[in-house]
Amino acid sequence: MSSKAFLKISVSLKSEVLDSSNSDLSLERCQDLVGAIEQENGSKRMTVAILQKTSIGVTLGKAIKAFRRRKRSSGEDAAGWDALIGRSQRLVTTWKTAAAKENSSSKASLSSADEEEGDSIKEGLPKTKAVYKSRLTQQRKELYKDPPELPPPAVIVEEKNCCLPKRDKKTGALTFVCGNSKDIQPILKDFHPNRTPEEIMRAGSFGGTYFRPIVSAVTNLKYVPSQVLQDTVNSKWIEGLDKKTMLTSSTYKPTVNKFGVKCGGSLGMWESSGWITDADPYGWFQWYCRFYQGRRCSDDARQISRWAKSAGSKGRFRSQLCNKILNANTSHSDTKISPVIRQTLLHWGIEITPSILEQHRKRTR
Repeated sequence: MSSKAFLKISVSLKSEVLDSSNSDLSLERCQDLVGAIEQENGSKRMTVAILQKTSIGVTLGKAIKAFRRRKRSSGEDAAGWDALIGRSQRLVTTWKTAAAKENSSSKASLSSADEEEGDSIKEGLPKTKAVYKSRLTQQRKELYKDPPELPPPAVIVEEKNCCLPKRDKKTGALTFVCGNSKDIQPILKDFHPNRTPEEIMRAGSFGGTYFRPIVSAVTNLKYVPSQVLQDTVNSKWIEGLDKKTMLTSSTYKPTVNKFGVKCGGSLGMWESSGWITDADPYGWFQWYCRFYQGRRCSDDARQISRWAKSAGSKGRFRSQLCNKILNANTSHSDTKISPVIRQTLLHWGIEITPSILEQHRKRTR
């Protein structure tokens, strides 16, 4: 529907009908003008924007009054004027209905937008991707996925903790038990990190920033390092550590890391990928700290599966590093071989040992 066409007709109505004397009005010409409106109106739906831009509705409404005056004064062809008035009134009624419907829809959209805006500042899990994106954007975080993936459902934590894991004295591999739910039993048998949370932190990880202050897009809450550390780690694990440098720094420093390199993604990347839960807003390592201490929850299977894909016996990072070591015909501890992958695996609780390298060699060679 062309607003230019309606504007042209509106101008013609004004000049030839509204600005003319009553005696000059020609039924035939008025029929032509209304016919032109009907022809344009039949092509597409009228919109509020066109009505506002062209004033065609207001102009035709005034023209109807002029048609009635002409009918009364002329005393001729009353039926013709009645038909013209009826056609014009139907057009105006149709436009009013369309405008009311459009305005109602716009209000509903605004209401929905207002609701989403409100949800974006509420605490708790986001209800929609739009709300989640709004949070991430407001917090100036990286949108690795746009639109972002929603976080997992609210995590349910079991009331009782399990016992601590057992450790193989020869290989250092850790073995965990499941809690009340036996769903993780099949994958738990392959979950064997060989570095404890304490060892990961003391070795130097995450550029010293893991427990920095954050605002979570998942929960929409601010987190203070001192409280998070208290809720997440055993105090003995970090005794003697320079916390500001090793754990709670807001500035990533590769020199803090065991292998002296930078690795890993941003919190925004993790959040927009749908990897972060409301229970562990800092991510996998926070989950691991709590799982190690015996907490069991509804998110365990997902987190163990993530570990398996990255650092498990067939995990991509572990396999890549083992292949590089074997291809270079060097020792498992040769840190010149892929320090970035080594640092990444440390964050996942794995360091390559002779037994891991031999296991990989037997599986692939």
